[in-house]
Parts: sequence; structure tokens; C-alpha cells
Amino acid sequence: MAIDAKAADELLTTTRSVRKRLDLARPVPPELLEECIEIALQAPTGSNSQGWQFLFVRDAAKKRALADLYKKAFLPYVNRKDQPQYAEGDPRAAQRPRVLDSAMFLVEHLHEAPVHFIPLIEGRVENAPAFAQASVYGSILPAVWSFMLAARARGLGSAWTTLHLPYEKEAAELLGIPFERFTQVALLPVAYFTGTSFSRAQRIPGKRLTHWDRWGNHRS
Repeated sequence: MAIDAKAADELLTTTRSVRKRLDLARPVPPELLEECIEIALQAPTGSNSQGWQFLFVRDAAKKRALADLYKKAFLPYVNRKDQPQYAEGDPRAAQRPRVLDSAMFLVEHLHEAPVHFIPLIEGRVENAPAFAQASVYGSILPAVWSFMLAARARGLGSAWTTLHLPYEKEAAELLGIPFERFTQVALLPVAYFTGTSFSRAQRIPGKRLTHWDRWGNHRS
């Protein structure tokens, strides 16, 4: 049976990183999160390894501690000297102030999100060669994206963040994660979103980013 391409395209093009529009006051039923996990488990995984684990954090003290780790890493990150420079007319330049404002909001309110979602993958990869790292992350990222899409379809917003990872070991100790066995991949605040929907984001045109047969060959 053919999938409704219009509905699928709407879901794929309007699943945004949600920060300011997270409903921080409305609880999220655990059953709804588990429903999204069951969908996520249908994602591809390298060699059918299924080495993924998923941790939801609802405890207020633990969320506050995770948010403190996130905040500790945020200021050095946002003030780094190697900020990307964009050419005139690049939509990313115009969007930067809004993105920064949204990120600052999340820093101050991350602990208020009803749920923190931490996806994990079995193994440690920091000392592995690039192909091995790509294989490991490629076995968890599709599942997390599927979770985000499933959540979006159910009125839940989320935002992929990684800034607690400089303090991954501290987070592991806080949450009882076996650090030597499992790598944390991200931390996503999850909540119902406010408003009714989301619009498409401004992006660089695909033709400028797509190459054919060799680097630099673009279709006119």
C-alpha cells in the first residue's frame, strides 16, 4: 500500500528542534513515550546489532543536575572563537540571532522539561577508527530520528542536544549508566509543543549542495 506522500512530507519537513515552544507545565504520559520507542525500534541498525538503550529522566533533581552539566558546557561552546562565518545572503547568517536566543532559552529552562530523553549505544567509540565510529552512530541515529518523528506526530516536541556530553561520565554516574559499556549519544528535552504546527525552515537550496559523479559537478 502506498504511503500518503503529502502527509509524510509534511511530517519530515516540519519536525523542528523545539525549545521555546516546549510546554514545560504539561506532563507527558510514559505510555506515549513507550509508543514512540516501539516505532523507533523499527529503524535500521548496523548488522542488526540492536545495541541501543533508551533512558527517560523525569526525576526533578536528576533533570536539574543534567541541566547544570549542559549549562557548564554551553558558555564555552557559544563563545568559541571558531564560529562559522557565512557569506552574504546565506540564510544561516540571518537565522543566527534567533537560534542563539532559542538556545539561551533552553539553557535556562532545560531542567523544566517534563522529560529528558537520553539514547545510548553499546560500546565506546572515542578511540575507534572513523569507519567504526560511523557504523556505531549509524546504528542509533536513525532510531532517534524516528522517535522524534513519532513524537512530532503525537503533538510532542523535542530538540537534539549534545552539550552535556563533555561531562558524559558525570551524567553516567548520576543516572547509573555503565559508562564503560554504553555511549550516550544525545540529550533531548521532550514535551508537548504549544501552537498547532510548524513551518518549513529556510535552507540552502539542495542543488548547491548536491554533486553528480564528482565533487563540484552540479546540475543546472
